[in-house]
Amino acid sequence: MKMTGAKILIESLKKEGVEVIFGYPGGVVLPLFDELYDVPIRFILVRHEQGAAHAADGYARATGKVGVCLATSGPGATNLVTGIATAYMDSVPMVAITGQVKTFLIGNDAFQEADITGITRPITKHNYLVEDIKDLARIVKEAFHIARTGRPGPVLIDLPVDIQQQELEFHYPEKVDMRGYNPNYEGHPGQIKRAAKAISDSKRPVIYAGGGVIISEASGELIELAKNNNIPVTLTLLGMGAFPQTDKLALGMLGMHGTAYANHAIMESDLIIAVGARFDDRVTGKVDAFAPHAKVIHIDIDPTSVSKSVDVDIPIVGDAKRILKELNANVKKPDTAAWLEQIEGWKKKFPLKYKDDDKLRPQYVIEQIWEATKGEAIICTEVGQNQMWAAQFYKYIKPRSIISSGGLGTMGYGFPAAIGAKVGKPDAIVFDVAGDGSIQMNIQELATAVSNKIPVKIAILNNCYLGMVRQWQELFYKKRYSYTCLKGSSPDFVKLAESYGAVGMRITKKADVRAALDKAIKTDNVVVMDFVIEREENVFPMVPAGQAINQMIEGGLA
Repeated sequence: MKMTGAKILIESLKKEGVEVIFGYPGGVVLPLFDELYDVPIRFILVRHEQGAAHAADGYARATGKVGVCLATSGPGATNLVTGIATAYMDSVPMVAITGQVKTFLIGNDAFQEADITGITRPITKHNYLVEDIKDLARIVKEAFHIARTGRPGPVLIDLPVDIQQQELEFHYPEKVDMRGYNPNYEGHPGQIKRAAKAISDSKRPVIYAGGGVIISEASGELIELAKNNNIPVTLTLLGMGAFPQTDKLALGMLGMHGTAYANHAIMESDLIIAVGARFDDRVTGKVDAFAPHAKVIHIDIDPTSVSKSVDVDIPIVGDAKRILKELNANVKKPDTAAWLEQIEGWKKKFPLKYKDDDKLRPQYVIEQIWEATKGEAIICTEVGQNQMWAAQFYKYIKPRSIISSGGLGTMGYGFPAAIGAKVGKPDAIVFDVAGDGSIQMNIQELATAVSNKIPVKIAILNNCYLGMVRQWQELFYKKRYSYTCLKGSSPDFVKLAESYGAVGMRITKKADVRAALDKAIKTDNVVVMDFVIEREENVFPMVPAGQAINQMIEGGLA
């Protein structure tokens, strides 16, 4: 039986196991939406295409599956760009499908035409413009394969409307055969033996783990390596949850707003075991001063990430899970007793801290979210101070429990990502920890969450500022708060929530925090909690730009 291109696409998505699509309709995707009317794939109608991309991203991070978003041509496609770039920076498996004008109109500045393949080429793992219906099924198969394998990332399929309307017999390929794309999963045996010996001989080792550990489902192997050999573990923002933060070997996050003891441990270590991390500038600080005494083992599936920022002594390219398994079989336990004692001293001397008084402080709110959820929630974040407090003061104990825009730092990410995470994990408690600035960037998705009965909980840490920018202005620009004050211009978040059919709550007192959280968790609806916090609270520790990571501003009086 012949099928239209639109139906071939939908049938191909079904073959790939797609359960949900986030998107927004438009003129050149009407054939696709007509097909979606009758299929069992759940479609979540967002209120802005950027929300669709972030929701697909959040769904992918929460589940490990490929997230899918769909938009029309021109402005619909370009509205996906920020979400695609966010997914690209953080290695998130996603397939973005865009409509395009008819093939014979491409390049003629037709109505709602944009060269979306050209626009997204630097921010996709690969992208396709479908020019022949005969290629469509193969392209979908390849797109999902590329998105989920190797170092994952977003793939875009641009589908002209006339291809959607043409007809062809449907045959879905059973396998992918792509010359030039063969990710390496097996680490080099000789390099693994070298790494095992280096670990066995070390006196001051530190495991530095990133999001790649979570992507490869290698948390168990990482925990085994650390606990069997008494090696402390520090994590990147995207690696949080790969090692339980309740464990005595946990150092928390490292880098610009990492714990002081993690940063000191890195700087004094004699061996860094980097797994699924890319030595981001927020981690390294001043690169030529980073870890001056340490040899570096770097395990990563992406060869282009190795020695890109920091020179590596023992590179191992391959899948983190497989390589850690091999390492665990070969490492002889090093003597780290004196090292752990030194680290314990740093923990006592430089704890994460904030002023404990009667005022409503954001760190306390995060700690209470931890207590109220018993550490079992999925925490999504916006970007800025709220993001860093969520990373510092919530103790993540399992993978895929924090969902945050790391590489791109996208304000407005957290709320639609929380919607996607809740769709993917309907039985989980899902929080979006937000600032009063970033929540407004995609706040229209309240309609999406309410109308689709996706009961996420939003905790706004409301200081009436663009908080992180204001903090930099305070510390480095003589408190010249240029266009960062939002007081008097923000909405009443309680009334706004209620206008969308959500539940709104305002919390102004420390004593009321826990009761509000308990009520929100029990409420079977979207809940917006407006926590009116101390206005000029800062995130500490903080490494100033251009400094080594042990040159921290401490702040935060206990």
